[in-house]
Amino acid sequence: MSKAAKVLPDEGTGKRGPDGYLGYLLRQAANGYRHRVETSLRETGLTQPQFAALTMLDAYPEHSSADLARIALLTPQTMSTIMQNLENAALIRRHPHQEHGRKRRIELTDAGRQVLVRAKRLVYALETDLAEGFSEEEQRTVRRWLVAAGGRSLEGGAAKP
Repeated sequence: MSKAAKVLPDEGTGKRGPDGYLGYLLRQAANGYRHRVETSLRETGLTQPQFAALTMLDAYPEHSSADLARIALLTPQTMSTIMQNLENAALIRRHPHQEHGRKRRIELTDAGRQVLVRAKRLVYALETDLAEGFSEEEQRTVRRWLVAAGGRSLEGGAAKP
């Protein structure tokens, strides 16, 4: 290393800490959280995207795979693969929709509900840990900011008044 080269900062210091750029810190936090979720979910056999798919399916039944992809922040192609894998694992069941020819009804199986309950317990424990040290009002502020930041990202610009 030459004399001019700076030492890379540890996580939480320099540009990886309070003086860092918001976008970078948001990405750093998201990557760290995703890693913790993936590690926690290993015992269930689910990946984080599969957990997201099952969670959204449970919360919004009767919606299409494309709808679930949108709210789970996945591409329709990725969601299609996830749904096929979940169906192969007998965690979901798909049936032809009575009113829409190509659309298929998707539902959790009993096994899917059981694994989702276990997975939620693990992930919600991480949520509790993540919020530790923040008051309820601070948590609401962070949630509002994240929603606003996500909305600006989806719109490709500044938030609308």
